[in-house]
Amino acid sequence: MNAAQAAVLSTPTEKKRPTPDYSEVSRAVRPAPSRYRNEIGKFSIHRASTCIRCRRCVEICPYGVHSSPDGDGLIVRPQDYRCIGFDCSNTEHYCIEACPQGALSLLRNPAFDTLGDCRWTGDLLAATWAMAETGRIPPSHLESEIGNSGGGFDRLYFRYPDHPPADIRREDISTEILLNKRKDTRPKIKIDVPWYGGGMSFGSTNIRALLGRSRSATAWNTFTSTGEGGYHERLIPYSDHIITQVATGLFGVREDTIQRAPIVELKYAQGAKPGLGGHLLGDKNTPEVARMREAVVGTSLFSPFPFHSVYSIEDHKKHLDWISHVNPRALLSAKVSTPADIDMVAVGVYCAGAHIVHIDGSYGGTGAAPNIAKKNIAMPIEYAINQVHRFLLGEGVRDEINVIASGGIRTPADMAKAIALGADGVVIGTAELVALGCVRCGCCESGRGCARGICTTDTELLEMVTIDWCTQRLVNMYNAWREMLIDILYRLGLDSVTALRGRTDLLGHLDYEE
Repeated sequence: MNAAQAAVLSTPTEKKRPTPDYSEVSRAVRPAPSRYRNEIGKFSIHRASTCIRCRRCVEICPYGVHSSPDGDGLIVRPQDYRCIGFDCSNTEHYCIEACPQGALSLLRNPAFDTLGDCRWTGDLLAATWAMAETGRIPPSHLESEIGNSGGGFDRLYFRYPDHPPADIRREDISTEILLNKRKDTRPKIKIDVPWYGGGMSFGSTNIRALLGRSRSATAWNTFTSTGEGGYHERLIPYSDHIITQVATGLFGVREDTIQRAPIVELKYAQGAKPGLGGHLLGDKNTPEVARMREAVVGTSLFSPFPFHSVYSIEDHKKHLDWISHVNPRALLSAKVSTPADIDMVAVGVYCAGAHIVHIDGSYGGTGAAPNIAKKNIAMPIEYAINQVHRFLLGEGVRDEINVIASGGIRTPADMAKAIALGADGVVIGTAELVALGCVRCGCCESGRGCARGICTTDTELLEMVTIDWCTQRLVNMYNAWREMLIDILYRLGLDSVTALRGRTDLLGHLDYEE
């Protein structure tokens, strides 16, 4: 037995919840600026040496682009990532023309055009950063609803009526959803927003980001998931808002982690890599990760596919019965990818006794998922949602199980479209990482690969973020998402998010337009 294995065997089982490490969480919106002195923006403002520090730009800019923190006349470098660009020329606070010396010039930032990809464009990245910083709907110069993929949700749009009903007020619109629709004795859990955080394991993502996700989920009365890497003890104070995942590798799965979870999710497959199982490369398998996963330090960890004990709905029911016996109060969820017969899979999940069928489409996953699998195997989520919804309606069981969709949900508009197609709610993951500064560089699989210190186990890179900053960025993003969702519902004339479910009549598709 080596030292790592001995450490695993000697680790005591959790007996009680430790005292929380941090102050009470709140959903209050507070500024959470970028960690970087020169964040990447869509526009670039240059201040020439002819500037006489008259502070005229500081006085008229409402966006905080120009500032003089010390009040001594020194004006710091423009925070031009906040600039709305040439649209400002139509306002009375256009600093370029207001400068008496003509010392300011405005250009489109060429570096901005190198950001992202066709799905996560530079605009979508910057819009998410703006939401995470301010907690508000991003400015209009940033496209915050669609990307440039040429397909999927980018081809769908809402048909808004010319005049929404006058009797609907924004403040009365409900965004709650019920997660237990079965007539059983398990808790009738409601969440305040129709989304929760997807599985991100300790090892794939740093502990401070995971704590930020847990605290923001607690503040917003929703959930986040441990992923398949085990249940870190520092998450226990927030256990009422944490889903624990039982995946094919059974890494870190113990009775006490199942017993404390309000929702237990059996992960059968992932849309980004169906048929492959999860994987964690060796340089991310640090001693602490290995202790939680009961593995050998430095070895690459691969989850098998599928569960070698599940080859039928009857086998699946045995797994759910096992979870039900260990935790009689937990809701049961099954995460599956989206094969061509996803409708049959979903009704099987229902018949086995689950409360939630979590369907994961092909657009999701981080940079750790291989592109050949991500782009070529699973069904795109926008097709799978409606197929499952209609089949469950036909079987007469649609109102007894929740359909939760994931795999490419980037924005509140994507979420609303998914619900209109037939989902009850969605799971998000990449959007949360973007809120923490992710630039979609695609190096998530490496221990030191994440340039922004998010998907890393490196202790030096970990110092790039703090728990409170991660928490506030996500709290802010959640607030902005809810504001944007309420705006969509209001413009559609709906008083709740549940009224949007299955309303495909409110959707249009660009492929079928003249």
